[in-house]
Amino acid sequence: MREDLPLILVANRDEYYNRPTAPSHFWPPHYMVLAGKDLLQGGTWLGVTRDGRVCAVTNFREPLSSKLATPSRGMLVARFLSEDIPQEEFLLELSKRGSSYNGFNLIFGDLKALYWFSNRGGHQRLVKGIYALSNHLLDTPWPKVRRLKHCLEEAILEPLPRMKKFLLEFLEDTTVAPDEGLPDTGIGLEWERILSAVFVKSPNYGTRSSHLILFHKNGQVEFLERVYESGVFVGERVFTFHITAQRRS
Repeated sequence: MREDLPLILVANRDEYYNRPTAPSHFWPPHYMVLAGKDLLQGGTWLGVTRDGRVCAVTNFREPLSSKLATPSRGMLVARFLSEDIPQEEFLLELSKRGSSYNGFNLIFGDLKALYWFSNRGGHQRLVKGIYALSNHLLDTPWPKVRRLKHCLEEAILEPLPRMKKFLLEFLEDTTVAPDEGLPDTGIGLEWERILSAVFVKSPNYGTRSSHLILFHKNGQVEFLERVYESGVFVGERVFTFHITAQRRS
């Protein structure tokens, strides 16, 4: 692991192209939360806070078990980031209320304690290491998960500028995995192929944004977001700030 970077988070957000979305920004009124926003439900898929919290969600792919009229999973991320709820209390809340949501994975915490929780497979506190998460349980060895872990293992050995370039290029990789390595999640072979790429492209669904978030040992946070429309790069946003000692009301 890198001593200068206690936490490195890389992620792609895949979504329908027509779902209204705001790019990452500091949320009013207190400008504590830095995240994009789902303009349909009001939640988010990934974000950080000025006091050092981080949270991200992925859907658990189970098309035959998906239910209508369930709460938005993105609101779980918004709640953890927006409210000063202790992590253990939030974990207990997820354990009690998680069954009311469609399947999800949540990564949440800060540099002192980081957790993974799924309402389809339990939870664990994440110790120092390299983890990868797609649309199943943590470290399920889908092709893109294996590739991401290998990429991170190589990237962290590089100088910082080269590491960032390497990771961002990886997040744009459209390589489709061989059929023999694909999971069978009930969506059909064509979609398993499409979704096996790190960067997903299809006529109406795909990668909407890429994120690279770096927590530096000196307390600085770098948050880089690349935005895409129908698979085409349209812009980049970079935010930097230092973690504050406490949350301000």
